[in-house]
Amino acid sequence: MTQARALTVLPGQHGLYHCVTRCVRRAWLCGIDPLTGVDHEPRKAMIEARILELGSIFAVGIYAYAVMSNHLHVALSIEPEAAKRWSDSEVVERWVRLFPAREPEQREAKKAALLASSTAVDIRRKRLMDLSWFMRCLDEYIARRANAEDDVTGRFWEGRFKSQLLDDERALAAAMAYVDLNPVRAGIAESVEGSDHTSVQARATALRKNPSNANKLLMPIAGFGVFLPNGDKFDGSLEPTGSRLPMTSAQYIELVDYTGRQLKPGKRGVIDSSEPPALRKLGIHGDYWTGHVKGFRSAYQRFVGSVEAMTDKAAALKQQWLKGIGYARSLAANR
Repeated sequence: MTQARALTVLPGQHGLYHCVTRCVRRAWLCGIDPLTGVDHEPRKAMIEARILELGSIFAVGIYAYAVMSNHLHVALSIEPEAAKRWSDSEVVERWVRLFPAREPEQREAKKAALLASSTAVDIRRKRLMDLSWFMRCLDEYIARRANAEDDVTGRFWEGRFKSQLLDDERALAAAMAYVDLNPVRAGIAESVEGSDHTSVQARATALRKNPSNANKLLMPIAGFGVFLPNGDKFDGSLEPTGSRLPMTSAQYIELVDYTGRQLKPGKRGVIDSSEPPALRKLGIHGDYWTGHVKGFRSAYQRFVGSVEAMTDKAAALKQQWLKGIGYARSLAANR
């Protein structure tokens, strides 16, 4: 049964989310169509670029993404404190980047008209820290581009994107690994390096270009992060938000590679002697971690966290049960 997103997505509040949106028509609308042979692969690069662009406009932190042939995943944080501290001029500048004037010469007039109304600015500020508006600006842009290429009209994506609220850094890390391993699970990539149009490939490519960054704290690949341990700011971040991950970029890539080997049939590694350092920093045993990542496929639904967190969330929603509690309980023994 469809449930109101407002139960897990609270306007104006910080939150960690895993979002999925799928094509509503034939599969392969973002890949090579097996019926016509038409190659739609270039759309994946366009979608990847759009995700990163929105990350630079909205008050969000993009932690992971994967663009597949008929769906896409994004793991992100909503950072309202950043948006609240933007000046009115910055809010308007970001909004006009998102919705440009029809003609270049009209740009300044559009900005001036928005700045003349404090109500208009306030509305745009709220939208720029809203999960639904982020996904709307992602999906609509892609649909318009794809429909124009195909010379068709109608829906490109399903009517609603699916979202999961992530309780803590463990849930965020598991969601990131799940997202980044999509091509490996689908059998279209053998390794992290071959996982095209994913954030982990982008991170690995960036580290090859700048190896000195390998030991820096893992931060969002686009958008806002949190204070670094030494007090320096990252990409305009203003305050800790609870979304910091206790691992470096290199350790995260190692963790994703390790997880892919555990999840791939017939290639399970020796866990006790080969657990990556990131698992120790997260305080998670290898078996628990692997099960936690696998749970994103079908075990979890609206909320992802520990047994205690899921129980508390069910109570807050005035429910006796929340999908995934039983699965989380079965994993708890290996935590």
